[in-house]
Amino acid sequence: MYAVLETGGKQYKVAKGDVIQVEKLECPVGQPVRLEKVLLVGDGSQVQVGNPFLQGCVVTGEITEQLKGKKILVFKKRRRKNYRRKNGHRQLLTRVKITEISK
Repeated sequence: MYAVLETGGKQYKVAKGDVIQVEKLECPVGQPVRLEKVLLVGDGSQVQVGNPFLQGCVVTGEITEQLKGKKILVFKKRRRKNYRRKNGHRQLLTRVKITEISK
């Protein structure tokens, strides 16, 4: 069984036992989390699609880690104007292990 869920403005295809990195969820490590914005659930040949979300479908996971992503550089420049700005950014992420997909 697999599901497509939405969190943090992005969509993830998950199955039981998968570990995904999503944008930061405000929960401590070890706490279970319910992701209720489920777009699609598939079980072999049968697929249910929501409009936009499925009612009563919940993906349950456990938060395993709060971390920071890889650093990206943001560099702005205007030619011939002596304008340069260099900035760095590290996105805050949460690692979630999927424990259950319920219809």
